[in-house]
Amino acid sequence: MRILVAGAQGQVGSALAQLGQQQGVDLIALPRTELDITDAASIARAFARFTPDLLINAAAYTAVDKAETESQAAYLINETAVSLLADACAKADIPLLHISTDYVFDGSKTDAYTEADVVNPLAVYAKSKEAGERAVRERLKRHIIMRTSWVFGEQGNNFVKTMVRLAKDRDRLTVVADQFGGPSSARAIAQALLKIAAHYKASGDAPWGTYHFSQTPYVSWHQFAQVIIDKAITKGLVDHPVDVAPIPSSAFPTPVERPKNSRLNTAHIEAMFAVVPGEWGVDVDRVLNSLV
Repeated sequence: MRILVAGAQGQVGSALAQLGQQQGVDLIALPRTELDITDAASIARAFARFTPDLLINAAAYTAVDKAETESQAAYLINETAVSLLADACAKADIPLLHISTDYVFDGSKTDAYTEADVVNPLAVYAKSKEAGERAVRERLKRHIIMRTSWVFGEQGNNFVKTMVRLAKDRDRLTVVADQFGGPSSARAIAQALLKIAAHYKASGDAPWGTYHFSQTPYVSWHQFAQVIIDKAITKGLVDHPVDVAPIPSSAFPTPVERPKNSRLNTAHIEAMFAVVPGEWGVDVDRVLNSLV
């Protein structure tokens, strides 16, 4: 079975390429120069050239704050392009695995969100991602929509790398302490996607639909930052003590209000695909080791 990946240069796309090579999977991860998901002709050329049996869309517009002023770009990549991919998969009669986000929820629930909870996206980025989900469901029966949260990895910019960069030059950091979620490493997300793909390869079918994926334990951004800094000091990436101070969201204003609760319940994906998300601390170590 051949897997085609869109978004090879992103966090999850690069992790998929690396794991695919390590596991001997017939996986082709294409950058935008070879697969422009906003261009139906480019998609058609890639499908004709590589004849995939399954497509994973790891491409997305993820600039949450900038999306408020770049709404056209956000919707182009997160909805229109997703529609084109779903149409191409329907025409080729292959499944689509698509990555979405915890931001489709408003964060008002006190418990972890399940797949049955009603979505209520608050801002342009969130609304564009939710629109992409609907586009997949409307066009393609055989699909997996995987909602993730707080993604970090060895490739690209993310919270882990930002905390280390800031800590190198500062004695004190202030980090929001009233937003909670489950950090998700790009590597763990890629492993889960490949396990779903292997299930499909083995059985020729899968329990299609929407799934949640994040790692444990649930933490606040402040707690997450504390772990990152402690590990960075231990590994010699930061050579001095750093005070990581908790602050409320109101003390760190941004153009977009983030969900206070980004906890995702992963029981469904664990039951259906035997996916075990694992603890994010192991993958934080992996990212930090790549920076040493």
